Amino acid sequence: MLINVAQEEECRIAVVEKNQLEELYIERISDTSIVGNIYKGKVVNVEPSIQACFVDFGVGKNGFLHISDLQPSYFHEKEKKGGKKERVGRKRPRRDRPPIQECLKRGQEMLVQVIKEGIGTKGPTLSTYLSIPGRFLVLMPGMHRMGVSRKIDDEETRMRLRDILGQLDPPKDMGFIIRTAGMDRTKTELRRDLNYLMRLWKTIDKRIQSEPAPAVLYQESDLVTRTVRDVFNANISRIICDTESTVRKARDFLRIAMPRTRSRVSKHEGSVPLFEKYKIEKEIAKIQARHVSLKSGGHLVIDTTEAIVAIDVNSGKYRQNDNAESTAYKINMEAATEIARQLRLRDLGGVIIIDFIDMQQQKHRRSVEKVLRDAVSADRSRTKILRISQLGIAEMTRQRMRPSLKQSTYTDCPHCHGSGLVKTSESMSIEIMRRIQAAIGQEELASIEIEVAPDVADFLHNRKRAYLSGLEAESGKAIIITANRNYTSDTYSFATRDTRGSVLSSHP
Repeated sequence: MLINVAQEEECRIAVVEKNQLEELYIERISDTSIVGNIYKGKVVNVEPSIQACFVDFGVGKNGFLHISDLQPSYFHEKEKKGGKKERVGRKRPRRDRPPIQECLKRGQEMLVQVIKEGIGTKGPTLSTYLSIPGRFLVLMPGMHRMGVSRKIDDEETRMRLRDILGQLDPPKDMGFIIRTAGMDRTKTELRRDLNYLMRLWKTIDKRIQSEPAPAVLYQESDLVTRTVRDVFNANISRIICDTESTVRKARDFLRIAMPRTRSRVSKHEGSVPLFEKYKIEKEIAKIQARHVSLKSGGHLVIDTTEAIVAIDVNSGKYRQNDNAESTAYKINMEAATEIARQLRLRDLGGVIIIDFIDMQQQKHRRSVEKVLRDAVSADRSRTKILRISQLGIAEMTRQRMRPSLKQSTYTDCPHCHGSGLVKTSESMSIEIMRRIQAAIGQEELASIEIEVAPDVADFLHNRKRAYLSGLEAESGKAIIITANRNYTSDTYSFATRDTRGSVLSSHP
């Protein structure tokens, strides 16, 4: 694990396995994540038509809370069913919940947690199901009983962990989940984590009683502490930081959570920057590319829209034998692993459509499916994968918690507005000619003044000069075209003037 904070405005953390970048986390001071923070908020509007409400929780943009994320403690008395709490992992289904307008009213105070960043014009997504993560456990106030992470699928291990947690005698009015990091931990280590979470909740509870809404009650740790807590495990042999303060921060956390691993943290030495030494900068540059090369000679093409990510698998230069089925199978198998890696690195979420190369044999489609499922199993974001169709299409979803790396790093081009396309000089010239024809018939008009990009001006002065001269002679009105080097090929200014020199109309 490489931690780069040499530039104080930005923190970057890379996880490298076998000299290959596997995970990347970036956070800027100007855009610190609020996912996981707990607030006391106030309902500003209830929308029965979408069964949701909007909550002011003090960050400038109201949060969105759907009825499915509302704890039964907010239901009216008949729906609370005698005050029984929901069990961990067993939320009441949507059909059994009352209308939101019967549960909440404008101005009502409530506790909410941010579960997804606001993306574009959408505000953050909120939930009243609070969860506070520790190193090995997750505390869920207001829930009942105990649970085990779904990623631990061995039933014998799940039973053993439930028994251990039961022996710790956790509070009856709290729910707990054992995380994957707690799978091989001792009873003493789990008890230490439980006590830490209970002390933290007491501090939050005091703030709940004293702070007026809107107010922040609990803030998630910074990126370094979060990543060490959630990602660091026995498979990570070293944590290398490029500042002394980061080394101390990582060691201080590990001293409490995993004392025996403190020695794995070290400071990067030498004049070559940390990410340059491990060739991470080149890998980061590749992440934003539309084309991703595969070792076999094939490649991926990744396109993103607001709601859908489309990934196309191409054979490229790969030609090992004359068997098309074998070629498709080999490239798809390699692509499945790389796709899972790219989704993690780019932090892409939402609906993802993968167009694999067509395979006729069903056993090949099932094998590629299995490789894809195995590759995304290590992903901390929730994923769901459907079967590959006969056309080679795989549909999947990946939990979207924040804007993708591309959205966080780039902004839309002011010239093409994110489309990646601008009009050709010929198309722009034709459009301007239409504007001239529409304007030149005005009686009070004496002249038309147009500023365009140099290439458009060249086209008009050369290819359209005879036609423009004919218009001037026929109408008795001047047409003045000027090149402006500050304009791109699809921008221009257009002004019409009368005989006194006053502007009749202008664009833009």
